[in-house]
Formats: sequence, C-alpha cells, structure tokens
Amino acid sequence: MNAYKLLTPGPLTTTSSVKEEMLMDRCTWDSEYKNMTQKIRAQLLQLAKVDPKDYTAVLMQGSGTFAVEAVMNTTISGSDKALIITNGAYGERIVTIAQYIGLAFKEYSVAYDEHPKEEEIRNLLKEDQDITHIVMVHCETTTGILNPIEMVSDLSKEFGKTLIIDGMSSFGGMEINVSELGIDYLISSANKCIQGVPGFGFVIARTEKLIACEGISRSLSFDLYDQWKVMNEDGKWRYTSPTHVVAAFSKALDELEEEGGIPSRYSRYKNNNRILRERLSKLGFQTYITDEKQSPIITTFLFPNETFSFEDFYAYVKERGFVLYPGKLTDVNTFRIGNIGEIYEEDITTLCNVIEEYLGVMTK
Repeated sequence: MNAYKLLTPGPLTTTSSVKEEMLMDRCTWDSEYKNMTQKIRAQLLQLAKVDPKDYTAVLMQGSGTFAVEAVMNTTISGSDKALIITNGAYGERIVTIAQYIGLAFKEYSVAYDEHPKEEEIRNLLKEDQDITHIVMVHCETTTGILNPIEMVSDLSKEFGKTLIIDGMSSFGGMEINVSELGIDYLISSANKCIQGVPGFGFVIARTEKLIACEGISRSLSFDLYDQWKVMNEDGKWRYTSPTHVVAAFSKALDELEEEGGIPSRYSRYKNNNRILRERLSKLGFQTYITDEKQSPIITTFLFPNETFSFEDFYAYVKERGFVLYPGKLTDVNTFRIGNIGEIYEEDITTLCNVIEEYLGVMTK
C-alpha cells in the first residue's frame, strides 16, 4: 500500500517515530515494559487534570468500543439504571451494549444535528428516580457534533448521578478537566487524538467509584475492576497486552507533550478545521453541523449536487495522497473529513487544492 494521509477520525496518520517504536518486540512480564504501562497511566491522569489520590487510569485491550463495554459492564449493576443520551451512531452503540448486557436504561435521543436539551434531561431525572448513571458521547464522530459536556456535568452533580463520558474522539485533542467536571468515568482510545495506533482503550476512573464496583462484572475479559486491581500492583496487564501498540502510545504521549500539550494540539486541529470548512464552503460544500456545534475533530459535508459521486471523488483524492471517510447518515448524502493526527495546515491546503481540481475536471 502507498503511504496516504488519513483524514479520518482514527486510525489516523502517525509520526515515523511512533511507527518505529513498534519495530522492537517486548515481553509483557519485563520490568521495563511494566514501567512503561505505569508511565502511560500517570501521563493520562495529568492530561485529565486529576489528582492521582482521587482518580486512576485503566488500560483495556481492544478497540474503544471494548473499553466502553467494559465500563458499562463493570460499573452499572443490576439494581442501577442508566440514562443514555444519544444523537449519533456511537451513542446508539452504547444503547446496543446496554441491551446485550441486559442493563436497565432509558434512552434520550435527539436529532443528529441537535444538542440534548437541558430542561428535557432535567425532567427525565425528576420523573425517573431510578436513574443512577448518565452516559453521553462528547464528540459524536457520526457527524462531528460536540455535545455540551458542561451542561450534562452540572446536571449530574445536581442530581447526584454517576457520570460516564465517551471521550473517544475528543480526549487529548481538547481540554477536558475531568476532576472539575465531576466525570466519574472518561473513556478514550489509543488511536485518536493522542495519535497512537489501534489496539487498546483506556478509562480515567474515580477510584472510590471503581472500587465499589467489585463483583458487578458479568464478564471475565470486560471486568474493568479486576483489570485495574492487577494493573495497579506493578503495571502488569491481566492477559496478553498489545505490546507494540503500548510502546507506540508511550511515544505518542511524549510527542504530545513536546508539541506543547493539549492546548497546542487543539490549536492545530482547530486551525485545520477552520481552513477546511472555509475553503470547501467557497467550493459549494455545505456542512451538516452548524458552526457553534462543530468540533475541531471531523466535519460532515453534504454532497454538492445530485450528480456528485462519492466513489469517484474518493478515488480521485486517494490517488493524490489523501484518504477520506464516507458518511454515516441514512437520510441525507454526506461524506466526512477528519483533521486530527499528524496533519498540518499545509496538508489541508493541499487537500483543498486537490478537491478544487476535481471539481474543475468534473465540470468540464
């Protein structure tokens, strides 16, 4: 395969130095490797702006969805009930997870291009006293919408609920003060804004809450509590860990710090997104999400006309070095362009030039 710039929400384009970390084989029992795991856990807590006395970090083999399922499976007991807020496919996937596990839950769903409404959530919490947990996706990769985490956090505190946030596509690329927001469990993945490669997810968890979950898990592999208990001793994973991925992630964390931390990375992502939206708007591409709801992570664009072929467009752009992302909506034709990963202003500018060339060729 050729080397393409991945304009996707993850897996994404990584640095050569992150890739090079995967050229060495490592032993899961080796002290250097276990120390690397502990280093990662400590760095994640720093990024989350939490006190290690109050929070802990747990790494979990598998994709981000595996980590989400581990949290749902471990932290919500048979006597609990979750309010799951959805406005996209990834929120709906959490509903599916709840159904598979057999959890009690209520889904509060709004349109894919709308924010959940404070008063409606408040009324649900007042009406249903059985709700113990609130679950929401922060950045819905389905569309690129950024959900109001502060509003949901305030409601969670007001009503005394356990707050679970899927920060898959936002953590590491946007400031999220987990402690200040009162988030009890924040979930993300190695191959998103921290710019590692796929292979494990992680959870920033309030320690006292996690300890109280002992014995809840209905699964051996998805027992987040047991994973934490073993990992917390010396950095050993319960079962075979993705050693190459862990090493790459450790390097990616160091590179995030070298870039200037989350504020600098956010600034780069936001600038990428601004240029992309402005240039494509001039070319006739409208966005699905309005500016005030748009994340700096990924943007959904509407097809410019009825004759537009995404397959032809995709192939043309790919031949010139960029891989885009198909749309995930069923009621309207869209495609998506991500701007996270090792992507800079010059990459976005080149992409926009390529798209402009494509439109010129198609209209001749």
